[in-house]
Amino acid sequence: MRWFWFDRYTEFVSGSHAVAVKNVSLAEAHLHDHFVGYPIMPNSLVTEGIAQAGGILVSEHYGFSELVVLGKVSKAVYHGRVLPGEQLTYRVQATALRPDGAGVTATAHVGDRLHGEAELFFARLGEDSPVANGSRLFRPTDLRHWLQLVGVFEVGVKADGSPLRQGDYPLSEND
Repeated sequence: MRWFWFDRYTEFVSGSHAVAVKNVSLAEAHLHDHFVGYPIMPNSLVTEGIAQAGGILVSEHYGFSELVVLGKVSKAVYHGRVLPGEQLTYRVQATALRPDGAGVTATAHVGDRLHGEAELFFARLGEDSPVANGSRLFRPTDLRHWLQLVGVFEVGVKADGSPLRQGDYPLSEND
């Protein structure tokens, strides 16, 4: 990913749910264009932050073994605006983990105020998928580094409560 639209996980439970935060800052260039003189966080980027937080939750459940892509935004409703200096909290919940993909419900809050609600579906693309065509989105070493940056291995736990460890995932160092 070129950009992450959340800063860090504060909670991550494999196959269940995750909580991530995004600090909105005037240092972000996109705020100066949306809108000139009155910067707000675009809801399309809030949706992307929710999708990234949920997509990593889903990908981890499948062991990061195949491509998992956002297939559908079934619902996205927003209330109000997010201003620079505010912090978004994304709460994502895996609702349906199936062989072909997974459903996720999510909310975005600014403090105690509900800002957004979303329902997403992520599709799994196996090695034999004509869409995947043998491609990868990331080199495994880059993926491991990004997961460390957003705190997956710092706060993440398996369903049984044991900590997530980097060695739990067969990410080849040669890629």
